[in-house]
Amino acid sequence: MALTADPAAPPPGAAVPRTDPGTRPAPDDPASLKVVPARHYARWTAAVAVIVPVAQFVHGLATNPVWEWGVFRAYFLSETIVQAVGVTLQLTAYATVLGFLLGTVLAFMRLSHSPVLQTVAWSYIWIFRSIPMIVQLVFWFNLSALYEQLGIGIPFGPVLWSVDSNSLIGTIGAAVIGLTLHQAAYAAEIVRGGVIAVDHGQLEAAAALGIPRLRQIRRIVLPQAMRAILPTAGNEIIGLLKGTSVVYVMSIGELFYQVQVIYGRNGRVIPLLLVATAWYVLLTTLLSLAQYYVERHFARGADRTPPPTPLQRARRFVRDLRAVAVRRDQPVVPLKPLGESR
Repeated sequence: MALTADPAAPPPGAAVPRTDPGTRPAPDDPASLKVVPARHYARWTAAVAVIVPVAQFVHGLATNPVWEWGVFRAYFLSETIVQAVGVTLQLTAYATVLGFLLGTVLAFMRLSHSPVLQTVAWSYIWIFRSIPMIVQLVFWFNLSALYEQLGIGIPFGPVLWSVDSNSLIGTIGAAVIGLTLHQAAYAAEIVRGGVIAVDHGQLEAAAALGIPRLRQIRRIVLPQAMRAILPTAGNEIIGLLKGTSVVYVMSIGELFYQVQVIYGRNGRVIPLLLVATAWYVLLTTLLSLAQYYVERHFARGADRTPPPTPLQRARRFVRDLRAVAVRRDQPVVPLKPLGESR
């Protein structure tokens, strides 16, 4: 194929004309386009709409005398309030441990192949999720009206040993029983959801290796199911922490009940409710931090390089600031001209 020369091209050996620096580029030349940054008017409007009410609320917290920050400081770390916080944590700990233990048993009863166990577990969950917590607590508080004595004996036969219900189950015991039974119904569904999220092939592979059934659950199923269980379980525990305020109907000296008693005497309702709010926020924050690190621990098998924790990020930030400060303090050494001997 013969090549033809472009008639508009300069002849060989001719000088190529230079472009005048002051010549304006062509309209379709990208260099002629003016770069304009994007203006997010909707984003700015939404930010202002959020910041203004928040600023007004913070200003009201600082300037409104009804909050009575002096009363808040006087009662926040008082002995009565701290003891009430201890009772709240005690009820939360007992109900969490016992509720999730019972819930785990109920979850595996629902997953069993026995129709009797499945029916009993399903009925338990159905009943205790249907009855409000406050009704259950009042029922257990008045258990002695239904059963004056509790005993051990032969089924449908004579009682060999008995004890008075009030002496066996006190006020704290009734609260723990009510919270535990209520929590177990929800914990059972949380655990069951985490177990069925594990690939069934894991159990088949473990069975092919001859691993016993109990060890399969303890070593293979539960560690993998924890990643699905923990987020919902953390929410349930936080809800249980706040739900312990319901035991005020049983006159137990937990946080909300003691706050009610104090503002019933001195009439400082707003600052004392703020004391209870601050303590619930603090305890919830601590539980959320614990949940974060527990989830990070059980995610090691899936995330080979987990993201840094907030503490690690803070340390890295401080380390970077120190490195920048050290570089600024170092004197600048001027460069010697080329060809100058050292």
